[in-house]
Amino acid sequence: MMITEEKGLTAERKYSAKGLVVAGLGGGSGKSVVAVGLAAAFAGQGRLVAAFKKGPDYIDAGWLAMAAGYPCYNLDAYLMSPEALAHSFRTQVYGRELVIIEGNRGLYDGVDAKGSFSTAELAKTLGLSVLLVVDCTKTTRTVAALVLGCQKFAPEVKIGGVILNRVGTARHEALVRQAVTQYTGIPVLGALPRSQEDAFPQRHLGITPCPEHAGAEAAVQTLAEKAARYLDLTGIEKMMAPCASESKVQTLELKETEKPVRIGILKDAAFQFYYAENLEALTRCGAKLVEINALTATELPALDGLYIGGGFPETSAGALSANITFRASLKRAAEAGLPIYAECGGLIYLGESMTLAGEVFPLVGLFPVRFGLRERPQAHGYTVLKVEGQNPYYPEGSEIKGHEFRYSRVEEWGGDAAQLALRMERGVGFAEKRDGLVFKNVLALYTHIHALGTPAWAPALVARAREYRATLRLMAS
Repeated sequence: MMITEEKGLTAERKYSAKGLVVAGLGGGSGKSVVAVGLAAAFAGQGRLVAAFKKGPDYIDAGWLAMAAGYPCYNLDAYLMSPEALAHSFRTQVYGRELVIIEGNRGLYDGVDAKGSFSTAELAKTLGLSVLLVVDCTKTTRTVAALVLGCQKFAPEVKIGGVILNRVGTARHEALVRQAVTQYTGIPVLGALPRSQEDAFPQRHLGITPCPEHAGAEAAVQTLAEKAARYLDLTGIEKMMAPCASESKVQTLELKETEKPVRIGILKDAAFQFYYAENLEALTRCGAKLVEINALTATELPALDGLYIGGGFPETSAGALSANITFRASLKRAAEAGLPIYAECGGLIYLGESMTLAGEVFPLVGLFPVRFGLRERPQAHGYTVLKVEGQNPYYPEGSEIKGHEFRYSRVEEWGGDAAQLALRMERGVGFAEKRDGLVFKNVLALYTHIHALGTPAWAPALVARAREYRATLRLMAS
């Protein structure tokens, strides 16, 4: 049996796609409004759009995917090798026309003073121009100074156009346009008026994920209409640069007698943080993915493995807790040896309970951990972990990179931190600079990983699932 992707396509390289990078001066500048609006507007014209999000992000990627009508992929030079990043980009833009990449933070912000892994570095790596979004609130000529600073700071980064965001009046817009053009020579390719309402509903950690927003499609349509009305789509397309693309057939040879393993994915309003690359990696390794709604399913279906990603279990804590039969079936499966990999929200779900506003919500109860939520971030950034203990998926002595993204914290746990499988060389972790709760074939940790940065992850999960299925068959015979 052969599992084949993109049948009939060769590994030829083409330059049919063209793209740009949407960047800002900092968080909240309006990058997402412009990137999502552009993707939706071009897709609405019938164009084939590929959207990417720079850095470790699930929420913006979800909105970009909805806008483009096509999966959004992440480009993260910290988590991925240069070769993996370039290959992913080339293969994902194959057959598309226009490419929109949304940056993160400010244009030159990186992990150090040199700006390593910044949006600017990504633009240089891909050979693409930057569409710079500038918040014009309560300022006019100073906008030109800011744009000029970005232009002169690193001349090798080409800023091909500027979008003025949150302009007040027609006079305000005219003043800023004139100043930017006069002092920088960079064309202003659009101006979005100030609005009393956020284009995206806001919540802790930023934008509300589109799966939780009932009006997500209407919001994207509104942004498409604004982009068409206020942005120079023709001028923006002209500043796009060619993108190298290639298709490479990826196959997995399975024995004729061997079927793909069934790996469940909890996917609902509570669990929605999954990189498209992670799910595709599992499929390439021989998994058939089974989506499961932990809020409504009465019990866990027959599976060979389970992947529980992150999300916002706190917003669905009542429904998760009330689904007693499903929680019980998951716990029984884990106790029977079902391979389970859980990240962040998945870790919380496998705990004993979560306390919100004084109310305790019982959860799966596989691990004796009680979680709570705080108003401020408890961990938010890249992580580096050294594997020091036995676990089902990572060999001892190996190092993995990932990221943390949470407001939750451990309120009560009677375990020994020394028994946690991974030591944090960077990041916060579960307890005492360690992470990774282990129970039989279960590994649950706060860190999120990306399959292109941790290529051994998907094969390990699928291999463990295959071993588990073989064990069940042997016991039944």
